Amino acid sequence: MDAAAAIDTPPPRMIRTGMIPLEEGATLRLDFTKLADVAHKCPGVLPVAVQNADTKEVILVAYVNEVALKKALETRTAVFWSTSRNELWIKGATSGETFDLVDVLVNCEQNSLLYIVRPRRGGICHTKNKQGQPRNCFYRRLDMKSGTLENMDP
Repeated sequence: MDAAAAIDTPPPRMIRTGMIPLEEGATLRLDFTKLADVAHKCPGVLPVAVQNADTKEVILVAYVNEVALKKALETRTAVFWSTSRNELWIKGATSGETFDLVDVLVNCEQNSLLYIVRPRRGGICHTKNKQGQPRNCFYRRLDMKSGTLENMDP
């Protein structure tokens, strides 16, 4: 099966117990409606890519609005706007996985940002590997021949 045929859209939106196929499975289920949903529910946000200052890995893509950006600059920590909860999201406030904000880059069209961060502890994702450690959000790789996902941090 080619990669295009493996795409299963839209993603399942039901809560499951145990392993969550969307987060742990090998089937590609891209959410091509996400940006439209965000624009409708949370106008006034920009995408922000997040990069680890030390490893240079892209570890998250999130959103900010003016409030979140101001708070991030004031506190020098990773702060976002939660598009699912429509509220300020201070990364690590509940998990303890906080990130120092080292630098903020602005793209040419001033419609997206890049946060350069340094983890104070652990990974940034809400998912965990088998060792119980938080990982980076980009922990799966798309096999371009089969269209399946390979977990690089099981």
